[in-house]
Amino acid sequence: MNPANPLPATAIGEGLPVREYLLVALITAALTYLLTGPVRLLAIRIGAVAYPRTRDVHVVPMPRMGGLAMYLGVCGGMLVAHQLPVLRRAFDYTLDPVAVLIGGGMVVIIGMLDDRFELDSITKLAGQTSSAGVLVLLGLQWFLFWVPWGGDNGSLGSLLSLDQNQGGLLTVLLVVTMINAMNFVDGLDGLAAGIGLIAAIATCAFALNLLSESGGDVLTYPPALIAATLAGACLGFLPHNFQPARIFMGDSGSMLIGLMLAASSTSASGRVSYTQFGAKDTLALLSPLLVVAAVLFVPLLDLLMAIVRRTRRGESPFSADKMHLHHRLLEIGHSQRRAVLLIYLWAAVLAFGAVALTLFDVLVVVWGIGVGLLVALLVSAIPRLRAR
Repeated sequence: MNPANPLPATAIGEGLPVREYLLVALITAALTYLLTGPVRLLAIRIGAVAYPRTRDVHVVPMPRMGGLAMYLGVCGGMLVAHQLPVLRRAFDYTLDPVAVLIGGGMVVIIGMLDDRFELDSITKLAGQTSSAGVLVLLGLQWFLFWVPWGGDNGSLGSLLSLDQNQGGLLTVLLVVTMINAMNFVDGLDGLAAGIGLIAAIATCAFALNLLSESGGDVLTYPPALIAATLAGACLGFLPHNFQPARIFMGDSGSMLIGLMLAASSTSASGRVSYTQFGAKDTLALLSPLLVVAAVLFVPLLDLLMAIVRRTRRGESPFSADKMHLHHRLLEIGHSQRRAVLLIYLWAAVLAFGAVALTLFDVLVVVWGIGVGLLVALLVSAIPRLRAR
């Protein structure tokens, strides 16, 4: 439970509202799908068009700014959730959904300006940090953090209670990192939307498990709602964006996905019921971190490799090149669609594997993750093996 928000006496739900979350996700998907067409025409009219560059995969000018349609879909889904008696609890006891709408709106505006005018990296970073700061100011931040030392009475590790400044700084770092990781990975048709969809579904499943274990504690409603609306937005945008794409989401979309993923994971982190844990309960303590790490793995790995690669060449970490993970898959012989589906596979194995660790027998899940990663590795290497 979030220590800053004690559980109200009337804050116990009557069951797991899976149908309500599914309804909100589908409405968000439908709105996003219907709004993407008009947004495409608007992007063409105002000149928010991506013209092919050396490092790009597309060969014809493509309208972008699809993140605006995704954000409007999220707003519609949140509005529907606010009108549902069960899901309204997500708004009554915390400001997490409101924080996401305000912070997400800010980052979408910054992304739209970049889609049209190609902002410099410092300006974008300032906008990203401001959006993350809004989340913190409205109470969406980390409060407790597990470390593997200092345990007593047989417990494995201990919990650090973060003050407002420490928790706020950690939250800003996570949000900005996730935003840029999703921005870096957005290089093929449907790639960022698909990874966002997979990560949002995994995070929603984790949040629903928290909701179930807490007996319907209303403080566990917001992370599932944030993840469900994000999943709906990605699902609704994907038919327009999968290869061959008719519109790109642009920075407005990739940055929105990154902010909402970080927000849902952060919101969930404060809802775990921390008591006195022993070694056998370590996964319960680590569960928010596992989900965050798994969701971040593919885009963050790409981000770190890009920074190291460019720094070694004496270039700016924000300079562009054609050596991202998706570019490497194309280089060894995969088609665009197959490269995207392979990265989907990697993201799904890691994200759903991390969530499964908190739900099922650890040994079985670890074996399943190992087999999944082996299959993904072999399928990824097939063109190179054939060439040899």
